[in-house]
Amino acid sequence: MGYCSGRCTLVAVCGAQLVSVLERQIFDFLGYQWAPILANFIHIIIVILGLFGTIQYRPRYITGYAVWLVLWVTWNVFVICFYLEAGDLSKETDLILTFNISMHRSWWMENGPGCTVTSVTPAPDWAPEDHRYITVSGCFLEYQYIEVAHSSLQIFLALAGFIYACYVVKCITEEEDSFDFIGGFDSYGYQGPQKTSHLQLQPMYMSK
Repeated sequence: MGYCSGRCTLVAVCGAQLVSVLERQIFDFLGYQWAPILANFIHIIIVILGLFGTIQYRPRYITGYAVWLVLWVTWNVFVICFYLEAGDLSKETDLILTFNISMHRSWWMENGPGCTVTSVTPAPDWAPEDHRYITVSGCFLEYQYIEVAHSSLQIFLALAGFIYACYVVKCITEEEDSFDFIGGFDSYGYQGPQKTSHLQLQPMYMSK
């Protein structure tokens, strides 16, 4: 019963991970955040493999999924530190999340709850011609905290997935070890047919 509930819970966690990361992927695409887009894509593939392994009793798939979750947590911790500007990190740096391909930042920067976007004219001389120069004000929640909330949710789901993945792998391994394919009948007291000894027949003489 516990094993079944563990598998069902892991399936539910994988489903929640897929839904949440797909939602995150959409907004990262809108903000041209290429590094998160790549990380999200890899995460989606591995979560699907972990879900397949859970349903089909494939411990290797589940183990690979658990190993990836460690890297996924590390990535999301980095994203949190990036947006909170921990250490020498700065959220104003374009190189890290966009690979220096564009000057775009998080989609939530301009589209957060309550945000008002105002175009600044004339634009500064250093601003590219194909980009508009704006100011954002009135946000109820700053964009960096929305990104931190997304990463925090991913860390929570990853920790839950890692715990249940280890539990399911342990249960599958114990179940495989408990079934003895060679001596399986011995546990039920089954005994095969005994070989009979060869008897030498001798003639018998009976008196009249």
